Amino acid sequence: MTTITPLDTEFKRGLGLYASTMVVVGSMIGSGIFLVSAEMGRQTASPGLLLTAWIVTGGLTLAAALSYGELAAMMPRAGGQYVYLREAFGPLWGFLYGWTLFMVIQTGTIAAVAVGFARYTGYLLPWFSETLYLISPIHLSPGYAVSLSTVQLLAILMVALLTWTNTRGLDWGRLIQNVFTTTKTGALLALIAAGLLFGVNAAATSGNFGDLWTPRGATPLAPGLDATTAYGMFIALCVAQVGSLFSADAWNNITFTAGEVKEPRRNIPLALAFGTGIVITLYVLANVAYLVTLPFDAIQHAPSDRVATATLEAIFPGLGATIMAIAIMISTFGCNNGLILAGARAYYAMARDGVFVRRAATLNGDKVPAWGLLLQGIWTVVLILPRTYNTSSQTYGNLYGDLLTYVISAALIFYILTIAGLFRLRATMPDIERPYRAFGYPIVPALYIVGAAAVLLVLFTYQTATTWPGLVIILAGVPFYLFWTRTR
Repeated sequence: MTTITPLDTEFKRGLGLYASTMVVVGSMIGSGIFLVSAEMGRQTASPGLLLTAWIVTGGLTLAAALSYGELAAMMPRAGGQYVYLREAFGPLWGFLYGWTLFMVIQTGTIAAVAVGFARYTGYLLPWFSETLYLISPIHLSPGYAVSLSTVQLLAILMVALLTWTNTRGLDWGRLIQNVFTTTKTGALLALIAAGLLFGVNAAATSGNFGDLWTPRGATPLAPGLDATTAYGMFIALCVAQVGSLFSADAWNNITFTAGEVKEPRRNIPLALAFGTGIVITLYVLANVAYLVTLPFDAIQHAPSDRVATATLEAIFPGLGATIMAIAIMISTFGCNNGLILAGARAYYAMARDGVFVRRAATLNGDKVPAWGLLLQGIWTVVLILPRTYNTSSQTYGNLYGDLLTYVISAALIFYILTIAGLFRLRATMPDIERPYRAFGYPIVPALYIVGAAAVLLVLFTYQTATTWPGLVIILAGVPFYLFWTRTR
């Protein structure tokens, strides 16, 4: 007999196809596309390899999204990826994903996006500065401190505001998401159009597209290894995925909100396909716009890695930085709304299974998981306040930045596991209804696993300092899982 997974009935179903696509697009587009191409340019060392890196990211992201569509259609439950891992490999693997999501992936990203919003606000309103302290850094150890700058304060206020609006009901979150995502998508399109129509620099275009593959200004990837050899180009292509995959991440957030999507068996797979397709197309075109406007060394060495700002400054001297600051403020505000809205639904599913704070399994009068939103907001604030301190340069960084670097590889592990779960569930649940079947199965999902595993292997081999700690964060969840299951 064919079994049908029941739908959640406790939520308000208020997300149609357009709103669901806006959650995908809005959660993906933050500030990364405006910044990471500089570091990727230094790693790849040539315009051709830089574009290839973004195309590889697009292929991996689309393959993953199309594969997730089958899981979303067969199990359209609140919690999304957490539910898929739980059903495919058991509750421990679902919990470890949810644990990492709450501790770093979702909350750390929210913290980073909020601070990015505050930094760019500081360009327009100089009172918001990372060096203007309400509470000066209090050093807890030689490498760590706690502070409250005006930038940190604004970031906290942003998180608090969006957390509060999302506790008022899905309609508020949907409205903010639709307005800001539509606006920032238009802003990114305007950046692309400005570069391709008004910013074409004959020398830059000739130097970049007339000589796509000659390495220039290569950054060492390891002792004696850079992108000047064939093997070095392959390693550079994999290492560069850290920036591009992070910029294209969070597309899976729509699966967390499955309980609130209208016709989820139809709309979630479509939203995943449409949303990721739109964003990846825009990302590749944005990099083309950078390359026709700026010489490659100007991309590699853009001030503070602000490639998009440098592009607009070349087109509109004196105005580019202001235009870009406003665009990024809009982009990050909309991005964080989507992240905050979606994340709490995963904690709701965990709490319902008895492996998270019990109150997070309840909905408030507006049919949203207010406790999950509150806990997420509190932990995000906890991540915003600590600072890292470089004793040699006497400069401060952000703890969440290090944590996010550590878990990029960990997040990739969970993506690989989830798509491997697609194969497992075909074997263990052959008769369950599958309204949508993964495009190109089994070839496309298998290609994703092979490609992502290759990137992961390179990162664990050549970026050990920033990858192995991610495994430690994941494994730290095991004792907490044992605690929750025993107290349950």
